[in-house]
Amino acid sequence: MKKGKKYVEAAKLVEREKQYDIAEAVGLIKKTATAKFDETVEAHVRLGVDGRHADQQVRGAVVLPHGTGKKVRVLVFAKGDKVAEAEAAGADHVGGEELIPKIQNDGWLDFDVVVATPDMMGVVGRLGRVLGPKGLMPNPKAGTVTMDVSKAIEDIKAGKIEYRLDKSNIIHVPVGKASFTEEQLTENFKTLMGALVKAKPASAKGQYLKSVTITTTMGPGIRLNGNQFL
Repeated sequence: MKKGKKYVEAAKLVEREKQYDIAEAVGLIKKTATAKFDETVEAHVRLGVDGRHADQQVRGAVVLPHGTGKKVRVLVFAKGDKVAEAEAAGADHVGGEELIPKIQNDGWLDFDVVVATPDMMGVVGRLGRVLGPKGLMPNPKAGTVTMDVSKAIEDIKAGKIEYRLDKSNIIHVPVGKASFTEEQLTENFKTLMGALVKAKPASAKGQYLKSVTITTTMGPGIRLNGNQFL
C-alpha cells in the first residue's frame, strides 16, 4: 500500500529500530501528527502471554487521568430505581427488554459502552452475538456489570478505558489526542502501562512486555523500551 507524502515525511523522524523512552516518544508523537483533524493517540502492547488459556487472560479497565479526548456515549440496562440513578448520572440511553429488538433487528448501535446491573444480564445475554464481536458486552472485570451505576458512568465519562487481548495477544487502546500536552499524554500512557503490569497473570513466564508501540491515527509507529515500565 502506497503511503502518503505526509506519512513518509513523518516516518523520517522516527528511527525504526530504536526503542524510545516515554518522553522522547511523546515528543515525536506531537511532531508526526500532521493530519487536518485531531488524531487519536493509540497504544499497541504485545504481551508475553497466551490468551487461549483462561489463566493468562489479561482484561480490565483503567481510568486515564486526562481522559481520551472523546465523548463517550453510555447505554445502561437497568430497572426500578436504577433507571433514575443512571439518568441522573448522565447515561445517554437507559432501558431494558424493549431495547433488544431495536439493537438486534434495527441495528441500533448509537453507544460506545454498555453498563448493566447484574439482574439485567439475562436480558443483555440475548444480545451476545451482536455486542460480543464489537467488544461491547458488559463485564464484571471491566466494572460494567455493577449495581453502582452512578460510579460506572462517572468513571467512563471521566476517561475510563477497557483493555483486553486480541487473538495475537496484543492490547490496542486509545490514550488521548494529538492536541493533548506532552505531560497529559505521558501521564495517560504511564497509567495504562502501570495497569497492564499490575494485571500480569501469575502463570505468565518469560518476557511480559514483548513490544510497546505508540502511534497516531495516521502516523508511523514509535517503539518504546518496555523495561522503563517494569
